[in-house]
Amino acid sequence: MNTPAKLGAFTLGLAVVFGLALGAGHVTGPIGANAEETPDTAHGGHDSTTAAAPAGSKPGGLPAGLLVSDRGYTLTKAPAEKDEFAFRVTGPDGRPVTAFDLEHDKRMHLIVVRRDLAGFQHVHPQMSDDGTWRVASPFGGPGTYRAFADFKPTGADPLVLGIDVTQAGGATPRPLPPPATTAAVDGYTLTLDGRLESGRTSKLTLSVSRDGKPVTDLQPYLAAYGHLVALRDGDLAYLHVHPDGAPGDGRTRPGPDITFFAEVPTAGTYRLYLDFQHEGKVRTAEFTAVAGDGPTSERPQPRPSKSASDDHGSDDHSH
Repeated sequence: MNTPAKLGAFTLGLAVVFGLALGAGHVTGPIGANAEETPDTAHGGHDSTTAAAPAGSKPGGLPAGLLVSDRGYTLTKAPAEKDEFAFRVTGPDGRPVTAFDLEHDKRMHLIVVRRDLAGFQHVHPQMSDDGTWRVASPFGGPGTYRAFADFKPTGADPLVLGIDVTQAGGATPRPLPPPATTAAVDGYTLTLDGRLESGRTSKLTLSVSRDGKPVTDLQPYLAAYGHLVALRDGDLAYLHVHPDGAPGDGRTRPGPDITFFAEVPTAGTYRLYLDFQHEGKVRTAEFTAVAGDGPTSERPQPRPSKSASDDHGSDDHSH
């Protein structure tokens, strides 16, 4: 996983902006942009990473997660046991990659979400000697899911590759919850202060409370007090943000506020997933946010988010 000052595999560093290090990042590519597809996925598109670009994208290119293959690295499913998901990353030589750098305490981060943005999971597979990563199935039921592998091959740039995985059975897409400034999960209330503005840096502060009292003893999780994943509605462009500051840096408090800086140059709807740890358990709060075309843009009025008990906000995520 990334350190707070790095981009990529948990893709943003200290004070990052959806993939830019040091407080500047951005999402490129129009929603629904056509990308080169492979037989593995109907939604593949190229993504790449540079030190000064959004995670998984190159200047003027697509954001992360839209591609199954980039710069010679390819994400492929592998044979798996029942109730297990397995995959490999092959390198430019066509062989499975077995050397990965430690990024935010892990060498592989797997983000899974259904195509309707429900069922979010953030899990950490284990790799066998042959380069096969395995994890208990993170898929919650029937439907088509997007699985994002977020990693950094040793000696190469960070990458986020994505692949579609279909679980058999009938599934009815659920409508995305409306934009909201509060979310509830497992007895906690999360409040979002700030608005996404396309083409400029937006300050987002998420505050954690429980029973009406601010939580001031958040625990580090993967080297940070909070991790924010944003997925763009429509194409599921993958954006990962880490907060401003880090545990132990002498200035960052363990709550109640976790601050992020985000820049999205395209207007649209995004689903935000915040991971935080308290009293030894990781929880995920979810928000829907709309990025407008500047401060004069018309936006929906905030509404209370759905209960954390439905598919768009469950509190049983595995970490």
